Amino acid sequence: MFEQNSHQTKTEINEKNTNHALVIGGSMAGLLAARVLADYFDKVTIVDRDRFPEQPSPRKGVPQSGHAHVLLMRGQGILEEFFPGLGAELEAADAPFLDWISDCQMLGMKGWELRFSSGLVTRTCSRNLLEFTVRQRLSGYSNIEFLQESWVTELLLDKERNTITGVRIKLDRESDTKEIFANLVIDASGRRSNATKWLESLGYSVPQETIVNSFLGYASRVYQQPTNYQIDWKGLIIWQKPPDGTKGGMIYPVEKNRWIVTLAGVEKDYPPTDETGFLEFARQMRSPALYEAIKNAEPISDIYGYRATENRFRHYEKISKWPEQFCIIGDAVCAFNPIYGQGMTVCALSALTLQKCLQKQSQLTGFSQHFQQELVKVYDTPWMMATSEDFRWRTTEGGKPDLNMKIMHWYLDRIKSLTSNHPQMWQTFIEVLHMVKPPSALFKPSILCSVLSATIRQLAQRKTYLPFQSNAASFTMAAGDRGKDY
Repeated sequence: MFEQNSHQTKTEINEKNTNHALVIGGSMAGLLAARVLADYFDKVTIVDRDRFPEQPSPRKGVPQSGHAHVLLMRGQGILEEFFPGLGAELEAADAPFLDWISDCQMLGMKGWELRFSSGLVTRTCSRNLLEFTVRQRLSGYSNIEFLQESWVTELLLDKERNTITGVRIKLDRESDTKEIFANLVIDASGRRSNATKWLESLGYSVPQETIVNSFLGYASRVYQQPTNYQIDWKGLIIWQKPPDGTKGGMIYPVEKNRWIVTLAGVEKDYPPTDETGFLEFARQMRSPALYEAIKNAEPISDIYGYRATENRFRHYEKISKWPEQFCIIGDAVCAFNPIYGQGMTVCALSALTLQKCLQKQSQLTGFSQHFQQELVKVYDTPWMMATSEDFRWRTTEGGKPDLNMKIMHWYLDRIKSLTSNHPQMWQTFIEVLHMVKPPSALFKPSILCSVLSATIRQLAQRKTYLPFQSNAASFTMAAGDRGKDY
């Protein structure tokens, strides 16, 4: 357990003087943070505006829950470490397994990708089932409590005005507010976080914010898997193809023999939320495979739309004066375009960083600012991957690709054009997407040689030249320090 700051009194900490941590927000980032905190604090409180459902079902505070949510291999491994046996619980709830190469048919840049047994297997399920299962596991912890239908209105500051001592909350059915004291407060309230406003009201600086927006929109619907439709895949992904192929989509298998079908359009080519428009959007994609699969399938939900998909990075790590005993995590700090499926896995990596920081410090003095600076390292690679892909689209706002990024685009395009004939290259590419290998794996000698050899052959045949000057220094700059581990 942590030592208390010497300037604090019993009443400033908590009525019972317990070692108390409070988490704002009960979605994946908050739940995983609470799991870590439970090992270090006598009491952990999760505050959320919703009343949590008693079964896996949508809730108001997660408007995007009806869409396909992918838990990548790296994220699945971390969750299994935090909750041993979680995979077995998902299996018992009828969540299927998916080998992301042999069971998933993907339409890439040059056509349908290779399929073979890869060992890259995850349990696929709805966001609702995963959150419910994690929440049920946390409810078994004697030192974790859920404070539902409550929302935080402001942070409490000590007399010296340098330490957050708790929060003021408002209960849904009451007009009065209530103060809750804590030794550590973590904001995991997502994209709609009020942390910037709270900090500014206390005299702290507003963070610099970076936004990259490709104007992508979703529309999703749940279908019962048809029994009379002959297919040799469990999942289907049709990727968009810049600059003109703005439409894409996926069929994601989940519990109870259902499909979550998510359609996505970039550059404001938003999929409609009416039945006729939804099917027509699917029919117009690069391949009719998804449309053919769902045109006669039984829909068992409404069509849900969602367009808050911009990449948003609030640079709290750059604020020089930071309050003690207050941290921010998850989408409240850095939110990604969800098309790349990184969100829940980055939440898991963030919780792992929280755990490592807690292990290294025996007291909370200086902890919060150190954690924010360590946390930004988690976001570096997924931010680069998400924004660099978004910069391929003509209408993307928030910046333009520089020379290094153009070189990276060129190199990745060469890889994507070769994966249909190179099994090991395709396996490595998927391993990088699932964050089990760093991007530097795509620069290992065998892949680099294949790319360069194919490029030389193409140049010889076409008698053309690269669109930019390529040299060893440029490739080194493009790769950057991508070799660091996740």
